[in-house]
Amino acid sequence: MRFMVIETFLPGCREQVYARFGEKGRMLPDGLRFVERWLEKDGDRCVQLMETDRPELFAVWTENWKDIISFEIIPVES
Repeated sequence: MRFMVIETFLPGCREQVYARFGEKGRMLPDGLRFVERWLEKDGDRCVQLMETDRPELFAVWTENWKDIISFEIIPVES
């Protein structure tokens, strides 16, 4: 299954997002696969295409980021 993930960096958290990513990477659990991403011009929002057969893994992944990013996770078809 494919999912479009819209990440919105919480106000004033952009630098924290990039610092954490640089230090720890995406922190994806096994079974949740990153496909591609697009970054909004102003840098405060990112759109990612991801794949998984276990949508419950999104809760594991977003737990690592919820203090600095809000998420919208949308099932999509290609």
